[in-house]
Amino acid sequence: MTGIITRRALVAGAASGAGLLLSGCDKLAENETFRGILYQADDAHRVLQTALTPRSALATEFRPDQMSPIFRANGTLNPGGAVYGQHVAEKFANWRLDVSGLVNTPMKLSLAQLRAMPQRTQITRHDCVEGWSAIGKWHGAMLGDIMKAAGIKSSARYVIFHCADLYNGKNYYESLDMFDVFHPQTILAWQMNDALVTVPHGAPLRLRAERHLGYKQAKYVMGVEAVATLGNHGLGQGGYWEDNVDYDTYAGI
Repeated sequence: MTGIITRRALVAGAASGAGLLLSGCDKLAENETFRGILYQADDAHRVLQTALTPRSALATEFRPDQMSPIFRANGTLNPGGAVYGQHVAEKFANWRLDVSGLVNTPMKLSLAQLRAMPQRTQITRHDCVEGWSAIGKWHGAMLGDIMKAAGIKSSARYVIFHCADLYNGKNYYESLDMFDVFHPQTILAWQMNDALVTVPHGAPLRLRAERHLGYKQAKYVMGVEAVATLGNHGLGQGGYWEDNVDYDTYAGI
């Protein structure tokens, strides 16, 4: 694969990029706390990106005529298994999104309930670490609204996305920090290109966090869990690929 961003690469990039950044920021350069944070790999990525573009900025959105004729489905194309197979057979009528963790009101939401919430539609570009991109249209409930409805606690710092697909016997998972959980372009999409999300593209629900690389866009989302730390999930790096291939936890673009 090409274009993979790893923590090691980010540290090297931060070392060269920090000089350019700090040359115009003398006060920051004199701040030892800032400099310490800058050279921690994932924090370096976050600090360098936000120095150029505020995290509140929206990812570019496109016109319908700019949508890609083909939007590639990659990774797992069908999780399989008895439980997921039953959901597919029932057209997800009995599927529920499990909202758990550091929330006041744990919930199990049906697709009908998710569709009744305020929705957002966005046409955005998916950038894969393998070197390809595609523009598609996504429609779904804003994750921030879901977490507000559950009464997310102030002690929560991240949301973990639990998924149906398996890689080497391990359930796929991803994560976002709280800022990106409440970013307006972070949605749980149940429609893609004006149709229901298909199984190869992550039915019934796919995360779209448009300020991030493709591997953060978790498919087959079964549950969202508010947590205080990433350390209790997988190997503690915030996602399957982050744990196993040293991908960057933040993965912002």
